[in-house]
Amino acid sequence: MNAIVALCHFCELHGPRTLFCTEVLHSPLPQGASSGDISGQNEQAEEEEGGIQMSSRIRSHSPAEGASADSSSPGPKKSDMCEGCRSLAGGHPGYVSHDKETSIKYVSHQHPNHPQLFSIVRQACVRSLSCEVCPGREGPIFFGDEQHGFVFSHTFFIKDSLARGFQRWYSIITIMMDRIYLINSWPFLLGKIRGIIDELQGKALKVFEAEQYGCPQRAQRMNTAFTPFLHQRNGNAARSLTSLTNDENLWACLHTSFAWLLKACGSRLTEKLLEGAPTEDTLVQMEKLADLKEESEGWDGSEEEEKPSSQPDVVEGQELSKCSPETSLMPDCNSWNVAHRRLSVFRSLRHMRQVLGASAFRMLAWHVLMGNQVIWKARDMDLVQSAFDVLRTMLPVGCVRIIPYSDQYEEAYRCNFLGLSPQVQIPSHILSSEFAVLVEVRAATRSSLYPTLFDDEQSLNKYEFVVTSGSPVAADRVGPTILNKIEAALTNQNLSVDVVDQCLVCLKEEWMNKVKVLFKFTKVDSRPKEDTQKLLSILGAAEEDNVKLLKFWMTGLSKTYKSHLMSTVRSPTSSESRN
Repeated sequence: MNAIVALCHFCELHGPRTLFCTEVLHSPLPQGASSGDISGQNEQAEEEEGGIQMSSRIRSHSPAEGASADSSSPGPKKSDMCEGCRSLAGGHPGYVSHDKETSIKYVSHQHPNHPQLFSIVRQACVRSLSCEVCPGREGPIFFGDEQHGFVFSHTFFIKDSLARGFQRWYSIITIMMDRIYLINSWPFLLGKIRGIIDELQGKALKVFEAEQYGCPQRAQRMNTAFTPFLHQRNGNAARSLTSLTNDENLWACLHTSFAWLLKACGSRLTEKLLEGAPTEDTLVQMEKLADLKEESEGWDGSEEEEKPSSQPDVVEGQELSKCSPETSLMPDCNSWNVAHRRLSVFRSLRHMRQVLGASAFRMLAWHVLMGNQVIWKARDMDLVQSAFDVLRTMLPVGCVRIIPYSDQYEEAYRCNFLGLSPQVQIPSHILSSEFAVLVEVRAATRSSLYPTLFDDEQSLNKYEFVVTSGSPVAADRVGPTILNKIEAALTNQNLSVDVVDQCLVCLKEEWMNKVKVLFKFTKVDSRPKEDTQKLLSILGAAEEDNVKLLKFWMTGLSKTYKSHLMSTVRSPTSSESRN
C-alpha cells in the first residue's frame, strides 16, 4: 500500500512533532537481502543483511545527527528537539524490512527523507494534534485533500506522572493519496491501530502506577500550587516514549507493526475487472450451489444408516453413472462430472453434426431448443454423456435437467436429457409423441462407416445413429431463429470451434434478454394478448417456434431475477409510478 504511517506527539515545549514514521519504497531489492530483515544499530549486521545502502543513505540525511547532517535536509535541528521530540538516538541508521515477494522495502526513521514527503507528514501531524480532533480528543478522524493527501488519524493519551494533567497527547496517522482506498480501509486500520495504542497505553500505565506508588505527584503539586508551572519543569517535563513505557525495543516493535500494517492493508483489498452484470447462467449456478450446500448441511449419519444397502434398480457397474432422484435434476451432479473421462466421443456440436448428418442433427437440435425430451439409448455410457455434454451448450443452465444413464424410463418432467441402456422399454406413447426424440446407437452394419472423420482413438465408426420422433421436423420448416444462426455458424468452416462456442454464448444471452422482457411483460405486468403479440413482433420472435422457445427458456430464469421483479412490483413507489 502506497502510504506512510507515523507516530506523532504534542510536545509541551515545541508543539506537534513527528516521532517515528514508516514509508514504502518500491526500489529493487539488493542482492543477498532476506525477507523481514531489520537493519539495526550494528553496522556489521547491516552489511550481512544487504541493507547497507539504505542504512547509509538514511544516516547521511538523519536530522538527529545535528552538525553532521546536511543543512538542506528536512527536519528540525537538534537544538529544536528535546527528549520528548526524539525517537531514535543520534547516528541510528533506522530500520529497513525487505519483502522478497513484492520487492518492497519498508523504511522507518523519525522523519521522511524526501522534502515533499516531510512537508506532507509534518502538516498532517500538526492538523491531527491541533485542529482536526474528534470529540473527547481521543479517537479516529478522517481529513485531507487532493494536494496534501488524505489522513486517517487516531489520537490518544499516554500516562505520565511528570506531565501536566498526568498524561501526554499522541496520534498515529496513516497518509495516502487514494481517498476511496483509505476510507474502505477504515475498519481494518481502526482495529489494528487501536491494538497498537492499547499496547502502548498498557505499558505506560504500569510505569505510571509504579511511579505514583513510589512517589505520589499529586500531593507534591498541591504543596507547590502557587509556584509558576514553568519553573517546575527542571527538564523532567520532556520524557521520551521509551522512558514512559520502559521498553528499550519500542521503536523496533513499532517498525514491525507499521510495516505489517502497510503490507496487510495493501493486500486485503484487490481490484477486479468486472465486464458487466452476472449472466443468468451464472446466477442459476450460484443458486444451485447454494441449494446443494444447504442439502449437504442437512444430511446426518442417521439418515444414511436408514438407506437400504443395495439399489435393486441399479445395474452392476453403473452406480457412478446413475444419479439419485434429488441430484439428477442438477446439471452438475457428481456422477455427471466424472473426472478425466476415458474417452470424449463427441468433441463439439460441429463434430456431432458431421456424425449424425445435417437433417438428423437439425431434428435433434430443434427438440433440444424446444424443451422436448431427448432420449439416447446406447451401451457406451461415455458416448451418451459426451452427447449430452455437447447438446446442453445450446440451452441456458436453468433449462438443463439431466439423468445421464438409467435402467428405467424417467418422465419428461424430471429430465429433458435421458440416457438409457438398450434393454430399457420406452412407453409407446412416448415413441409416438411429438414432444420427444429418440437417438438409438446401434452397431454399424459396415466395418467403416465414417472413415474420414475419426482418428484411431475414437471409434465412432463402430456405431450407427438412428434419430426418430413422433413429429419429425420438415426440411422446409423455418424453425426457430436461433437454430438457423447456430447451423450457419457450424457450417462456416472459417470459424474455429472456440469461436463457435463464443457465438453460442452470445446467442443464448441475446435470447435470454428477450425472455426477460417477455416475462416482465406477461407475468409481472399482466398485459393483454394483443400487446404481447406486438411485443413479440418487435422482438423478432412472432413465429410459432420462437414463441415456444421463449416460453420454455422462461423456466430457466434465475430465482434472483424473478424475486427482484416481484419485489419491485410490490413496492409502493413502483405502483405509484405505474398509476
